[in-house]
Amino acid sequence: MFLRQLEYLTALAREEHFGRAAAACWVSQPTLSDGIRKLEAEFGVAVVRRGHRFEGFTPEGERLLAWARRVLTDRTTMLAEFTRGERLTGRLRIGAVPAALPPVALLTGPFCAAHPRAALTVLSLTSAEIQRRLTDGHLDAGLTYLTSAVRAGFRTHALYDERYLLLTAEDHPLAARAEVGWAEAAALPLCLLTTDMQYRRIVDGLFRRAGAVVSPRMETNSLSTLCAHVRAGLLSSVIPQAWLCLMGVPPGTRVVPMTGPVATSRVGLLMPDRRTPSLAVAALLEVASGLKIQQEIDQLYR
Repeated sequence: MFLRQLEYLTALAREEHFGRAAAACWVSQPTLSDGIRKLEAEFGVAVVRRGHRFEGFTPEGERLLAWARRVLTDRTTMLAEFTRGERLTGRLRIGAVPAALPPVALLTGPFCAAHPRAALTVLSLTSAEIQRRLTDGHLDAGLTYLTSAVRAGFRTHALYDERYLLLTAEDHPLAARAEVGWAEAAALPLCLLTTDMQYRRIVDGLFRRAGAVVSPRMETNSLSTLCAHVRAGLLSSVIPQAWLCLMGVPPGTRVVPMTGPVATSRVGLLMPDRRTPSLAVAALLEVASGLKIQQEIDQLYR
């Protein structure tokens, strides 16, 4: 068994197509297929369900795929360990839920300062996509909600608790209030993120706990679109306090704390639960452990 054959297997899982997997590995399709058949012969089991096209993996193939991902991740970690010298190099890949993107620099900024030779990739992903890509080995860490929906096999590191504000036009009758209830906010023409985002599902749950049903006038998956409509005085919104890391209080608007149901949404790092984490993940955890992100976010609104 060669590492190259394991790379063929993981590429096939990622691409779900023999031709695309071969192209991703820079080999011909017959070469990739032959490599996988040799794996099957070595282990004495069928790995791939074959038909006119790729139809998935057998149960034995799924088990072998999980091992292949672990072996290739360990190979990457080993290479980094013996080539980094005295400084961390390589690329740290982070996936973040949209609601956590504005404060992500509170984490990545100190990381870059501590490891100037390391590179970063930060992607906007849903919480489900983050867990899937961590499992597949396509991410090193996620910045996401640390809820019961997190599957076994992951470790977590809490960073802050999400708190909520009403964002509305500065001349709106509620703009001068000290606080606003969830039921009051539900009666406003609102712009909220779309329901495929966990933040929206959390907010909907808080409205329900206040005995209110929210029916937003507009839904969007874009933070800039949401803020633009609030600034225009057309709509209001409920936003996480952490969003102020990116935009502050937008000109022409006011933020008012939400009162009522207490949110328990904790945001933090999600990583594969490995006995020996990769050097990049270990370095990220070391940086995160010395930060006071909750305090920095709370200082944005007084």
